[in-house]
Amino acid sequence: MKNNLKQWLDWQNSLHTSKIELSLERVHSVAERLSLLEAAFPIITVAGTNGKGSSVTQLDAMLTANGMRVGRYTSPHLITYNERICIAGIYATDEQICQAFVAIEEVRKEISLTFFEFATLAAMFLFKQHKIDIAILEVGLGGRLDAVNIFDADIALITAIDIDHSDWLGNDRETIGFEKAGILRMDKPAVCSDPNPPQTVLKHAKQLNSKLYCLQRDFNYHETNNGWIWQTNNKTIKLPHLNLYGNFQLQNAAGVLMVLELLQLPIVPSGLVNAHVAGRFQILPGPITRIFDVAHNPLGAKVLATTLQQYAGKKQIHAVLGMLNKKDVVGFVELMQDIITSWHVAPLDTPNTTSTQFLIENLTSIGIKNITGYLSVTNAYENLIQNTKEGDIILVTGSFHTVAEVLVARCD
Repeated sequence: MKNNLKQWLDWQNSLHTSKIELSLERVHSVAERLSLLEAAFPIITVAGTNGKGSSVTQLDAMLTANGMRVGRYTSPHLITYNERICIAGIYATDEQICQAFVAIEEVRKEISLTFFEFATLAAMFLFKQHKIDIAILEVGLGGRLDAVNIFDADIALITAIDIDHSDWLGNDRETIGFEKAGILRMDKPAVCSDPNPPQTVLKHAKQLNSKLYCLQRDFNYHETNNGWIWQTNNKTIKLPHLNLYGNFQLQNAAGVLMVLELLQLPIVPSGLVNAHVAGRFQILPGPITRIFDVAHNPLGAKVLATTLQQYAGKKQIHAVLGMLNKKDVVGFVELMQDIITSWHVAPLDTPNTTSTQFLIENLTSIGIKNITGYLSVTNAYENLIQNTKEGDIILVTGSFHTVAEVLVARCD
């Protein structure tokens, strides 16, 4: 008997033998039984390695600024499951999500679904029920075989592509690019905000006759003293600074504005200014500045390091690091080691975490000496709060789990 959201989620985690199963047949069949495949609203599907969450949030803000009722589906969540399903700026309630789960359970019968597949179906069930104007769907993993891809994108957006989830997607950008390009549809337009798209993306778009608008070819951006400029071959728009910190967010925003252009919607500057994403270079000011960033792969580390250098200058930065297993710990840390003063490593509160010892060994292997191990990332953070001097910076990074645990447990 499942009486609340926690019970539903616990049950879903035990239902399917594999947490991830990249296939579309099962979830497609259940969606068909729920009459979800023929959506009554346009769909924007967003795939990529980095920048998906920020791009989705910016898209939501811009569409909302145009007076549209937006359904937004994202993953993973940071603090609560409800964050995954947002309708007209409001997270779905426990009751609404449970109602969707009941509907899914009534029709799935013999078909086993993963945790993510349940979430994807629930989002579209609620979007249909609440009569949204447009849906933004963030791909969870890859693109081609992700559950989100059972729904046809009217416009596809591919953000920055790099190597991550190698066990599932491949070990090089071309292979991974092919997986991301799986969200493209025949004769439907697409946008790529990666300035160096893999050839597999370009080739797949051509095969599908999908007009692909690429950064630095079909649209571009550059910073100015009082904001930034976005331009296409026949249009130039001056915009104020983003609320999101870091140059990489301009790359994301440039792709978002190209999507708006394809939708033939006006660009409302206040929409971008109002966009906020928790855990993406999230700054908590004070005597000791705290920065929370969910970066967890080498590209994320490179972007984070650049942004930290712009923000912190010569300040001392103390990093709290926790990472999931199978992540490229050395690749992540190497890109940041020159700007981090001390490393404070710990396991995450999840079964697939790296251990403290594993992190220490990996950091030591590339010559890092100032490392301290802890029982948990919360312990590491609390110790730093007590022992870091005023004016320094505490960085919490390495995983969604790292950031979420500290944000929940924070006692400063």
